[in-house]
Amino acid sequence: MIDKLEAIKGRFEQVALALTNPEVVSDNKQFGKLSKEYRQLEKIVKAYDEYRKLLDAIAFNKEALDSGDEEMRELAKEETEGLYEQKEAQEATIRNLLIPKDPQDEKNAILEIRGGTGGDEASLFAGDLLRMYLRYCEGKGWSTNILNETPGAVGGYKEVAVEVSGDDVYGILKFESGVHRVQRVPATEASGRVHTSAATVAVLPEADEVDVEIREADIKMDTFRSSGAGGQHVNKTESAVRLTHIPTGTVVECQEGRSQHSNRDIAMKMLRTRIYEAAVRKHEEAIASQRKSLVSTGDRSAKIRTYNFPQGRVTDHRIGMTVYNLDAFMNGDIQEMIDALQFAENAEKLKQGA
Repeated sequence: MIDKLEAIKGRFEQVALALTNPEVVSDNKQFGKLSKEYRQLEKIVKAYDEYRKLLDAIAFNKEALDSGDEEMRELAKEETEGLYEQKEAQEATIRNLLIPKDPQDEKNAILEIRGGTGGDEASLFAGDLLRMYLRYCEGKGWSTNILNETPGAVGGYKEVAVEVSGDDVYGILKFESGVHRVQRVPATEASGRVHTSAATVAVLPEADEVDVEIREADIKMDTFRSSGAGGQHVNKTESAVRLTHIPTGTVVECQEGRSQHSNRDIAMKMLRTRIYEAAVRKHEEAIASQRKSLVSTGDRSAKIRTYNFPQGRVTDHRIGMTVYNLDAFMNGDIQEMIDALQFAENAEKLKQGA
């Protein structure tokens, strides 16, 4: 492992030097690519530097244990046990950092939420989930942009799509894809009975133009008037856009922009992402028989999580984890759950690698 880490450190130093080269700095594409690689390698190099410090401290204590100074020997003996524990923990951290990452993980993502079974209550829950994710993204320093939305009859959303931009967005949010079930007394229920409703969440890796080539001849565009609650959202002109990709039958709509041109640009981004995601899913299914991840199978029909309001708990069914901080969770405090899901996936990859 040391040899591998030394090679990574050498590459890190090369990249750091390249980023000071004026030719690289003036080339946005090259500079962006190297900057991303620098940030990825930096995490490993920092962990390795900490590991080297621990090894040096252990080596120093071993010398102290052989010295004739009784007090120094006792002190070294007490410290050494703790240092070995830190060394094991750091080795585990480094092994996780060295796990090959899915190349999609670094991408930005499009988060789609749809009200499922449960009528108006499902739409309200979809709105609650949107708020939860927006709060989480805000805490991560990610930027969000609503691409398309269809409001529910009494609030919330029948469906909503959000673009999320930042570092490793897809790699973190991909665990949220699936059916989210809620158990609570709906605001629309007069008798006070607990109902079960659901919303589906899909997290798609955002596709660049280099990922997917879409021919203009393969696109059918329809325009229509924007709908909404009134005010700025209602357009007297047909600015809303519906794009159909004829070869795949993929359809996307956008009415959030203030012009037909901006709506078409947004819709093209969504269309490219949908087609790209379909190709990624097909590839994943092809290798699923050989390697199937516990927490990110991509099965959107799978019930992944239950939000039980009467008991104040959230349960993730993939890893059997339950937390009793529902209020905080719905306010975006979901990192503990995501960390546990990432840990489960990494543990499985390590096992498969072994």
